[in-house]
Amino acid sequence: MDTHNNTTPSIHHTTTPSTLHIENDLNHKNLDDDGRPKRTGTWFSASAHIITAVIGSGVLSLAWAIAQLGWIAGPAVLMTFSFITYFTSTLLADAYRAPDPVTGKRNYTYMDVVQASLGGRKVQLCGIAQYVNLVGVTIGYTITASISIGAVKKSNCYHTHGHEADCKQSDYPYMILFAVIQIVLSQIPNFHNLSWLSILAAVMSFSYSLIGLGLSIAKVAEPGHARTRLTGTEVGVDVSGSEKVWRTFQAIGDIAFAYAFSTVLIEIQDTLKSYPAENKAMKRASLVGILTTTLFYVLCGCVGYAAFGNDAPGNFLTGFGFYEPFWLIDFANICIAIHLVGAYQVFCQPIFGFVEMKCNQRWPESKFITTEHAVNVPFHGEYNVNMFRLVWRTLYVMLTALVAMIFPFFNSFLGLIGAGSFYPLTVYFPIEMYLARAKIPRFSFTWVWLKILTWTCLVVSLVAAAGSVQGLVTDLKKYQPFKTE
Repeated sequence: MDTHNNTTPSIHHTTTPSTLHIENDLNHKNLDDDGRPKRTGTWFSASAHIITAVIGSGVLSLAWAIAQLGWIAGPAVLMTFSFITYFTSTLLADAYRAPDPVTGKRNYTYMDVVQASLGGRKVQLCGIAQYVNLVGVTIGYTITASISIGAVKKSNCYHTHGHEADCKQSDYPYMILFAVIQIVLSQIPNFHNLSWLSILAAVMSFSYSLIGLGLSIAKVAEPGHARTRLTGTEVGVDVSGSEKVWRTFQAIGDIAFAYAFSTVLIEIQDTLKSYPAENKAMKRASLVGILTTTLFYVLCGCVGYAAFGNDAPGNFLTGFGFYEPFWLIDFANICIAIHLVGAYQVFCQPIFGFVEMKCNQRWPESKFITTEHAVNVPFHGEYNVNMFRLVWRTLYVMLTALVAMIFPFFNSFLGLIGAGSFYPLTVYFPIEMYLARAKIPRFSFTWVWLKILTWTCLVVSLVAAAGSVQGLVTDLKKYQPFKTE
């Protein structure tokens, strides 16, 4: 016993430095090179985030978009947008770390990336473009989700009372329901906690896209064929000359919206572990995500156009080109709603993070903003509640729902968002940052063709925005509250 008592202290003293060393090693292993908790994301989880962000409500409008553009221009525009989006996403992925894309300092947001590569007033312009777009997307998703939830009730009405029945209804209650769900989910602290929601949302997006594709194929196989043309809708038969022009512009905006994920690319990349290098993993994720979504887009858009022809509805699962089997259409619309619950969070979390970071910097002494209150949640354990986060995020969700109620127009709104984000965020800033980082000489071949691409995309975005604004004005003139179709 005496021997044991005498040796215990000596053992304790000799192991203290090594114990501290082990603890420091463990702490170091749990932190990344920037001192933040170790990131665990992979190219697979990043692909799920991208698919969640990209295969959204955009896929639902593609049959209508192809109908406006026709068999030649429609697929060509789709493929062009997919190529440009992938090319610029690889440029953006290299800008996550600066100055070196592998060993440089991390940049956590799109604005940080622009600050590191360009600086000056362009940072503020980027912030305005990004966050206005993110707000627009969350409003658009509120509209789409409510239409899909309402479509379940409407399809049951048609099934019960016949296709000639008056099944008009208001989508407002479903917007309120969607907002309530988002208020709860918005209390998830940050992007790193959203992988499970994105994977679920990606599965839902595949489900309803496949259902829509399958129903379109079945409709094509039926006797009789829908009227299609190489140039899409016919002037004098389907639309007037001016309507053809405006709808063509709006269709381009809808396709641009279908590829809008550059706004959250940096935030997605910031979830990746550092080996393999984040830019390498992000490029792989972008390739997988864009190839997957483009395949779905071409299939859904082209087969949807073949099924409905020039009369393709704006939303081919809720515009009721389909009536039966009603249970399958109900399931598809439920999948859309679940998917958009997750997609809304993917797009609003960067807004939440930006506002909360700025408020913490501006008022570091405010207990309302900085204090976390530990609360025990059943089946979850301890959860930290921040009163500022609770109040501000709730108000944000309520505001987006209110705007969605005022402008509940699916195609026009998506086209406007797509037009507003495509040029600045998908094309202009990634290319300008690449030119600055790589020090490309002015008027060299690379500089010239990248500038030509930039200016061409600006023109495309402007005409798409013009078509979408005209569509919104037309929709507002026709709109009757509480009797949305």
